[in-house]
Amino acid sequence: MQKEGAKWPEESKKLASELHSQLRLGHENWHQLKSNPDRRAAELVAGGLVQLLSEGKPSDIQAMLEQGIRWLNREIKDPGCPHR
Repeated sequence: MQKEGAKWPEESKKLASELHSQLRLGHENWHQLKSNPDRRAAELVAGGLVQLLSEGKPSDIQAMLEQGIRWLNREIKDPGCPHR
């Protein structure tokens, strides 16, 4: 149930965080997924949503969403592993 005057539904931040956690590239799947533009875009869009629901800075949210769009449009590619 949403609190009186709440900006977002009560569970929305938790659900967005769980989604981002599922989509996030981590140590265990970085090399497998780092070049997948759709996966990278999804991770960034989900991160932007978490920031929005957490009242993050609009410029940070916009930067994440724009980066996600650039991945979707295939305008950027993975620069490669810094250790190689």
